[in-house]
Amino acid sequence: MIKGVGAIGRVAALLVTVAAGISASTDALTKEPLAKDLFGAMKLPAVSKPQSFGFYSKGCFTGGVAIATDGPTWQAMRLSRNRRWGHPAMIKLIEKLSRDAVSDGWPGLLLGDISQPRGGPMLTGHASHQIGLDADIWFTPMPDHRLTPEQRENMSAVSMIKKGTHFVDDRLWTPAHEGLLKRAASYPEVERILVNPGIKKKLCDTVTGDRSWLRKVRPFWGHDYHFHVRIGCQPGSNGCRAQDATPNDDGCGKPLAWWFTEEPWRPNKNPDAPKARDVMTMASLPKQCRAVLDAPAPESEASVTLGGMGITTAGARSAEPADPDAAPLPVSAYTTPLTTKAPVPQPRPKNNNR
Repeated sequence: MIKGVGAIGRVAALLVTVAAGISASTDALTKEPLAKDLFGAMKLPAVSKPQSFGFYSKGCFTGGVAIATDGPTWQAMRLSRNRRWGHPAMIKLIEKLSRDAVSDGWPGLLLGDISQPRGGPMLTGHASHQIGLDADIWFTPMPDHRLTPEQRENMSAVSMIKKGTHFVDDRLWTPAHEGLLKRAASYPEVERILVNPGIKKKLCDTVTGDRSWLRKVRPFWGHDYHFHVRIGCQPGSNGCRAQDATPNDDGCGKPLAWWFTEEPWRPNKNPDAPKARDVMTMASLPKQCRAVLDAPAPESEASVTLGGMGITTAGARSAEPADPDAAPLPVSAYTTPLTTKAPVPQPRPKNNNR
């Protein structure tokens, strides 16, 4: 009898296991897909007037355009990610910054991530960059030659922070870096520039004369390899949720001192950590984002690409400039030697998330 009970028990346990497996399979089939997978699969933008929906870390956008992979004063990096997209106002601002920066003496911009074609949560990396109004720009200056697609994937940006500290490496930091940030902050549409706390401190300690622009430069986790430019909600985007205005001071007081205590660096302190992105479903996003996913795509990438010089570095012809103010410089601009004492990139471990 005992043997019989044991056999029955084993059969019952097996049935429970099978039932649990069926239940798990059913749950897997009925579970709502992650928003990052849906938006990450979009290769082209939504054809519609430019509009941003939601917040920088929870939203999407329509009417996006791409910046050309190569321009006279910029080169786009990490091309395989397909994150050269943004609201037209963001793309035009990047072009303007690149031209003005060259006029200031910076060799040209290396562009990091902007947004996915329709925004939304990204497959990897950022929690923000979801509504087409954020862009990352490397602190590494553009070289005096065109980078190959392989170099754009594997070349690492240069950290401005001295290893093992929270302070700027003075061997790498130059007045040209300060000038680049000041130029970016000079545009009215730019609301925030995120940098590593050590970089903010460096600016607080060294900027003389007009310091009003420091108000826009905000310390944040990471951002030692690049700085993050954020513009405000654009006209026509009634569904865009604005960020609070920055305090009307230089930001060099007590709030900055907090970053040089132990508290900010405790595990899981960063409120912008990507884990929220990794569990976000469509139910978490503005209702308009479902329509954004379903919207038609343009005929081709070239038809919605701004800037560039029509060269084929990235394997596809770039569109000609759509804006007379964005007219390219002569081809000689591609080979103009560096005119500043900007740091030469040093070999570093590969870091594809920068």
